[in-house]
Amino acid sequence: MESSCWHLYVLRTAAGHLYTGITTDVARRFKEHHEGVRGAKALRGKGPLTLLHHEAIGERGDALRLEAQVKRLSPAGKRAWLEARRSDHTDMN
Repeated sequence: MESSCWHLYVLRTAAGHLYTGITTDVARRFKEHHEGVRGAKALRGKGPLTLLHHEAIGERGDALRLEAQVKRLSPAGKRAWLEARRSDHTDMN
């Protein structure tokens, strides 16, 4: 049984491309991407990377479903999704 909370995160490459992933530790995973360690070959040599968004999702299955949903969006759709998420979080403050 997994007790870790899963997070969805979105990175921007130096060229402005968006990358979406999930992890239980955003800081560790961002560092791995930044250093070109483990997985995500799509990001190697694409830095500097910027963490645009991250949010706690909960269970791994829920995070995987949201990640797949976001990855299916067009680049413009992803930007709109990010803007909507920012608005939702700003309204909560």
